[in-house]
Amino acid sequence: MIKKTKIALIQSKISNNYKNNLNQSIFHIRKAASKKAKIICLPELFLSNYFCQSENHSNFRLAEKIPGKTTKIFCDLAKELKIVLVISMFEKKTSGFYHNTSVIINELGKIISKYRKMHIPDDPGYYEKFYFTPGDLGFKSVKTKFGKLGPLICWDQWFPEAARLTALKGAQILLYPTAIGWHPREKKKFGKMQLESWITMQKSHAIANGIYVAAINRVGIEKKGKKKIEFWGNSMIIDPSGKIIAKQNNKKEGILFCTIDFKKIDTAREHWPFLRDRRIDSYKGILKNPVDE
Repeated sequence: MIKKTKIALIQSKISNNYKNNLNQSIFHIRKAASKKAKIICLPELFLSNYFCQSENHSNFRLAEKIPGKTTKIFCDLAKELKIVLVISMFEKKTSGFYHNTSVIINELGKIISKYRKMHIPDDPGYYEKFYFTPGDLGFKSVKTKFGKLGPLICWDQWFPEAARLTALKGAQILLYPTAIGWHPREKKKFGKMQLESWITMQKSHAIANGIYVAAINRVGIEKKGKKKIEFWGNSMIIDPSGKIIAKQNNKKEGILFCTIDFKKIDTAREHWPFLRDRRIDSYKGILKNPVDE
């Protein structure tokens, strides 16, 4: 196993033009690869604006098969640049079944894993249950030449169970392609608290599992009719002790680079042996919903 690897997170403003989004992502991927990044990850559903702000049947036209025309483009690019790519797509599984899917492509240009988002939100401006069927492939650790990756997606990042199960499968880096932000009318009152809560959750996953966490968000304001979301950026990489070791701000596009030292996973778990001290014989209650008061 390699001891270190360089990763890049691409924080982007995303439009409603597929071709522009595709070309922009390719440009940033090439730039990241030129800086020696070996694992490169894009934001959630980066090929279109965040269409889940409304429930509209016409948006199903954005979905595509995997493998398909878009994955072919990124498979060729990964092979050319000898990198691992993690891309989030709107997948059409079959008629009437759609998923929010993370695809991992290796340096040989092969799709080596698909992860379908397990937790699907349904909140004002985030009407994902209208579009996505909950994932049916389970949690994964994907072995690549440059490290073992734990693919998860956005809403998954609020659930300690998802992080823990992925870590237990051997993942060294949890990767969360994300589309999260503020409702502008709520930002003044709740914005600081919402952002800090999100950051705290990502730190907690890193600490509790002795693992690296990488969250990749979009930026900018996206409108759907009278509705809009201000995506808050803040893409970040957190080490196994819970320290943010690389971070973007909340307004600008950019590429976040970081060298991952896998030895820190061993060090963290030796000093904070949370995995060792788990009481798996006493956790059956986790499979049940809360009891009535």
